[in-house]
Amino acid sequence: MTENETRQALLQGGVIPAMPLALTENRELDERHQRALLRYYLESGVRGIAAGVHTTQFEVRTYPRLFERVLRAAAEEIHAYTAGAGAAVVKVGGVLGLREQALGEARQLRDLGYDCALLSLSAHVGARLDDLIAHCRAVADIIPVVGFYLQEAVGGIQLPYEFWRRFAEIERVVAIKVAPFNRYRTIDVLRAVAESGRAGEIALYTGNDDSIVFDLLSEYDFRVGDDTVRAGFVGGLLGQWAVWTKSAVELVEAILSMRAAGVGAPQDMLVYAHELTDANAAIFDAANGFRGSIAGIHEILRRQGLFRGVYCLDPSETLSPGQMEEIDRVLAAYPHLTDEAYVAANLNRWLAN
Repeated sequence: MTENETRQALLQGGVIPAMPLALTENRELDERHQRALLRYYLESGVRGIAAGVHTTQFEVRTYPRLFERVLRAAAEEIHAYTAGAGAAVVKVGGVLGLREQALGEARQLRDLGYDCALLSLSAHVGARLDDLIAHCRAVADIIPVVGFYLQEAVGGIQLPYEFWRRFAEIERVVAIKVAPFNRYRTIDVLRAVAESGRAGEIALYTGNDDSIVFDLLSEYDFRVGDDTVRAGFVGGLLGQWAVWTKSAVELVEAILSMRAAGVGAPQDMLVYAHELTDANAAIFDAANGFRGSIAGIHEILRRQGLFRGVYCLDPSETLSPGQMEEIDRVLAAYPHLTDEAYVAANLNRWLAN
């Protein structure tokens, strides 16, 4: 995609799953299941796919050949699908680390045909505001950027309103993933974008897994000079949407249609919102500080047949005590959140080649 096509696709909104890493029991890439997972996402109707991000396991970067194979597989599957379907699916790649690492990863994504970089600032603890903005501009000189406000519980840093106000002025910023798991900080980002004058140019995606539906239902009015500027989320870039992706696409389409029609949320949508948060708490292991979040995603995919196991690069990274029982509980309580029948009907075809 061109940069303008990327921006327009992101502004249309939708579901962007954060892609997990399919591994064999020997902790090697399970390419057959990785590609099957990508086909599942694409045929579910996603707006984009994010690879090389937290859900892919940041540790993948310690294995450069593995990291490139994963990035390449995602790019190839997206390219093959969009060439046949004519769909606009955005290739998002994760970028993290200090300046040298981040610029190297940005160049790698650009060379592999990625459309934009989800830029993590977790490595910049204690950095001055001017230095953070300079870092973001340097990455944006290489590839369009999606900002990332990551919650502190999993390694993020607090980023004040002043940062987001200046970040929104960077011309090649195309979107922001807002995931501080904090209402005050979430509003900081939306207000900053509204007051920057770029509310119609920067797509806002929720990453608040604890408030997915409420974020999508909500719109915010900010007084900017003599005008009122409305801002809101157009979709989500979420680890939660690495599972039950078809259901997520249907949910977002329904919410965006309601908002476009000016229709208020029905009561059952508000009930659904709490059910999804409860399910996410089990999958993401909220009770244990999210230690089992990636393993929880893998467990759902394992049960569906999309993954062979819950294998992570670090053998000690697995489900927390009691997490399996919590997953059992939410699956029994909320079967309507899942897309089991859809996956079962298509799994053999996705795995076929």
